[in-house]
Amino acid sequence: MHVTMIKKELADGSPCKKCLQAEEILRRRGLWQQIDEVVFAKEADPGSPGMKLAAAHRVELAPFFLVKEGEREVVYTSVIELMREQLASPMSVAPPRPTNGHAAPQPSDDHPSEQDIAELNQRFATAEPVAVVDWVLSRYGESAAIAFSGAEDVAVIDMAASTGRRFSVFTLDTGRLHPETYRFIDRVRTHYGVKIELMFPDRVAVEELVRKKGLFSFYDDGHNECCGMRKVEPLHRALGGFRAWLSGQRRDQSPTRTNVELFELDRAHRGVTGPMLKANPLAGTTLDGVWNYLRDRQAPTNELHERGYVSIGCEPCTRASRPGEHERASRWWWEEATKRECGLHTAK
Repeated sequence: MHVTMIKKELADGSPCKKCLQAEEILRRRGLWQQIDEVVFAKEADPGSPGMKLAAAHRVELAPFFLVKEGEREVVYTSVIELMREQLASPMSVAPPRPTNGHAAPQPSDDHPSEQDIAELNQRFATAEPVAVVDWVLSRYGESAAIAFSGAEDVAVIDMAASTGRRFSVFTLDTGRLHPETYRFIDRVRTHYGVKIELMFPDRVAVEELVRKKGLFSFYDDGHNECCGMRKVEPLHRALGGFRAWLSGQRRDQSPTRTNVELFELDRAHRGVTGPMLKANPLAGTTLDGVWNYLRDRQAPTNELHERGYVSIGCEPCTRASRPGEHERASRWWWEEATKRECGLHTAK
């Protein structure tokens, strides 16, 4: 097997950041030595070897990888998919590694105790968010799911991808999302080469609600009933197949999230082994910190952010933020501020 990595060089001669990130992932996982050849696609030179390969294989993304085995040649535009399908053996045997001095215990089928949670919060109190993500994935792998919907969750996905470890991603399709959000979901899937499982609400329950109360009953009697059907129940189903999950919650997001911890014992949802570990790696991060990270990593974002939307949910329940407003003031704006939670992160 011969693996070629095609890296992009920008027109001004600077390297492609995403290419550097892909190389970083391979080096972290001890897989860089399995890349047999590096070829550059120079924007300023259409005749460069990498540009010719991109044209021949009709690839517009960088980096990409060519894996040749005999007469068979396969193109990969995702380093994660390359590792999973072609470099899987070293990944599967790699032991959990310490991250920033935080050693990861061996995987266990037992759910964590309250004491375990307290010790984890103390141990990672000053750690970078990526260290939290790396620890969770080193212990649970694909049995840990990232709940994806917005900018913070993309940051968590980006961190997970940077570790080179296995993980799962799901999102809740309520049936009431903005068209821009659906396009955003697909861009994230393509950008990271990850499978995103879409969870839908129960059709019968939603049809009954709409039949009885119409499409906009939440404006009159609150959003809890609709969110319960379209978001909370599908989340319960989604998490039933996992042992741990990661969210993008931050303490500064709203008055209802000021006590969010890095690690929690989630008794509101039952995974395959009962109460679940829930990790909030961005708990102590600010909104500016999230956006600085996303810009630095050139991560995909929802185009609605460019139109003044900060926190984005369902179309009927989200509006653009107004000057001086808190970021979640644009969600369920007709309700009292302390009630602006959909129930996904409420222990009940």
